[in-house]
Amino acid sequence: MESPVPGEPRVAARKKLVLALAALVVLSVAGGAFFALGVLGGGGGVGDPSLANEARVNVLRLCGDVQSYRDEHGVFLQGGPVPREVPRGGRAVPFEPDENLKRLGFSPGERIHYQYQVVVQETPLGEAEVTCYARGDLDGDGQVSVFSVTLDANGMTSTVKAERETE
Repeated sequence: MESPVPGEPRVAARKKLVLALAALVVLSVAGGAFFALGVLGGGGGVGDPSLANEARVNVLRLCGDVQSYRDEHGVFLQGGPVPREVPRGGRAVPFEPDENLKRLGFSPGERIHYQYQVVVQETPLGEAEVTCYARGDLDGDGQVSVFSVTLDANGMTSTVKAERETE
């Protein structure tokens, strides 16, 4: 189906490219940390700060999936929180997406250390704004780390914001 706005598919493709490049930058930095700390080799115990890279990469990926869905269907789609409870103690839990996360195509892997959610809200100007969240409690102390990325009505994403990153 052809877009009624000239150049619109090109803009959507550029947005996807920018999101993909941002994810690659995070992955390249995170990958070095993962290997250096032994996370990919089976390390990554309780309170391991390198596991925060899972959240950083996946909130970017999640917002990219939300924007792709909007480009194709014309609306933002909420999803999660998945799993229902925030994972605690650094243990990986199975990722079982809800219906909307399936529609978005979000797939962070079979096992995750964070809870993922997409929240759609209206700005004071009446435009839709999306926030993608990752929440975890890696050290099991009851304090939750929160990673978020905001996606505005124009498809622009914020940087990854982190609160209590090593919790």
